[in-house]
Formats: sequence, C-alpha cells, structure tokens
Amino acid sequence: MSTATTTPTSNVTKRVSAIGKARELGILLALVIVVIAATAANPNFLFSADGWRDLLLTPSILVLVAVGQAIVLITRNVDLSVGSVLGLTAYLTGRLFIDLPGIPIVAVFVIAVAFGGVLGLINGALVAFAKVPAMVITLGTLYAYRGINVLWTGSDRINASDLPKSFLALGTEQFLTIPILTIIALVVLIIAGWYMKNTRGGREFYAIGSDPAAAELYGLRVTRRLLTAFVLSGALAGLAGVLYAARYGTINSQAGSGWELDAVGAAVIGGVAIVGGVGSVWGAAIGAVLLLTINRALPILGIPDFWQRAVVGVLIIGAIVLDRVLAVRQKRKLIEARDDS
Repeated sequence: MSTATTTPTSNVTKRVSAIGKARELGILLALVIVVIAATAANPNFLFSADGWRDLLLTPSILVLVAVGQAIVLITRNVDLSVGSVLGLTAYLTGRLFIDLPGIPIVAVFVIAVAFGGVLGLINGALVAFAKVPAMVITLGTLYAYRGINVLWTGSDRINASDLPKSFLALGTEQFLTIPILTIIALVVLIIAGWYMKNTRGGREFYAIGSDPAAAELYGLRVTRRLLTAFVLSGALAGLAGVLYAARYGTINSQAGSGWELDAVGAAVIGGVAIVGGVGSVWGAAIGAVLLLTINRALPILGIPDFWQRAVVGVLIIGAIVLDRVLAVRQKRKLIEARDDS
C-alpha cells in the first residue's frame, strides 16, 4: 500500500522537479512579473483592447527572427545579418506589389521567404566551406546586405498607400482577439520547436553545438546541418520582412536596422547558450516577448530611457552568467559521477 502511494508521489515530484529545472521557466516567470507590475501601475497595459493587442502583436516579428537565431546559436554559430535580411525582404515585398500589380499575397510570401533563405545559404556556405568564424562572416554580410539595400532603395520609400489593403490587413486583423501576426509566429514556433525536439536533424544541431569535433568524428553531416541552420535563419528573417511590411506599411533603407542584436539578446535571455548546444526556440521566443514587453512596461513604471537600456543589458549579462554557473555545476556533477563509478 505504501508502495502504491509512494510511486505516484515520486512521479509527481519528478515532474515538478523537471518543470523547475526548465530553463524557460525562469524567464517566463520574469515576464509574468513584468506584466503584473505594469498592469498594477496602469490597468490599461493589459486590460484594454489596445493593451492586450500590443502585448501579443509587438513581439511577433522579433519572435520569428529570434527562433532562427536560436537555431544558429545552438550550432555554436551566430547570424548577425538577420536585420539586414529583414530590411531587404521588406523592401522586396513592397517592390513586388508595386512592380507586379495583382500579384497574389501568397506568392509574395513564397518569394520573400525563398530570397531570405538564399541570403542565409550564402552565409552558411561561407561559414561551412571557408571555415571562417560565423561572427566574422555574418558581420561582413550584415554590412554587405545593408549596402545593397541602401543602393537599391536610395532615397525611395514605400508607403502604406503603395500596398494592397488586404495585405496591410494582416498587420491589424485579429482572430478571437489574437492578432494574425501572432498566430503566424506561434505556428512557426510550434513547428520549429517540434522539429528541434523530435527529429534527428534537430538533435544533430545540439550535438554539433555541444562538440563540433566529436560530431564530425561520429559521422554527423555537419556541413549540411550548418547550411540548414543558416538557411532557416535567413528564411525566417525573410518571413519577418514580409510581416514587417504588413505591420508598419512604411519601408525605407533602414528597415530592420539593429534587429540582429535584439534577436541575439532575446535568444540569450531565453536560455540559448552563446557557446552552443543548449537552449530551445521556445526560450528564445519567450526572451523576445520579455525584451519588447520590458521596453513597453518600463516607461509605465516611470523608469527613464537610460535605465531601460541598462535593464536589458543586465538581463543579457545575467543570462550569460547563469549559463556559465550551470555549465560549471554540470561539469562538476559529471566528474563526480565518473569518480564514483
């Protein structure tokens, strides 16, 4: 009898323990605290039609970019060109509607995502075949893609009046009070999360990021996985570019500028290790939501602009320190387990 009561209790304890160990739980708790604090200061932050919509809508595009960035970071690389890719595809989206009147919206999505994927493939090929650190390669393509964008755009600017109303509606319409952009981001997140957790390809990303040399010796297709990671990152930045155009309507040569740092920051805050092999796209997505929610909440709490930036910086540094502490503890436990065996 005691066994029958002990076993379920033990299972429950294990489950609670597993949940408690989830790296995403801490960042999710921080997000809840920020929302509660801002809502206590101003109930309209959450309990109003605009407040609820902005809470869900504002982080949607960054979530997509952060998911792609997380996949690249997990392979022990980084993609600093995603902001420029987003800007290029956003402008491409506008030009398609202007230069090809009547083009189906679906076709624009496909072209922009494929274009982003090609830009990501260029990054991946340079990293995988030239054996140059991803930070150097993507820093170069960040400026190269931005330069192409400036050259292509010039002083031109695409306005909302140049875009179809049905396309712009994607940036404002809702389904059951949930913005369409949020639903798109959530669908992509679920697919990416499932792929990373349940498929061989997803697990190989973690293996490569944990120990690239061992992954090579084990016979994993490292080059193919690196190319895939960068293509996914570019394609998601391309999708984000289309949604950026639908959300804001106005597109110039500076669209997406600085988003690469926000994407890296969101992933790191969400528990994706900068040294690879650890983290999840779910954590990166929660990190993106926290990052942009803090930006909205701190002014409501009466905190000056300077401290808003400082808080984000402290969050990133804290996440990296936490990563280091957890890594040291894990290494110590492995050594103790080896010595005991």
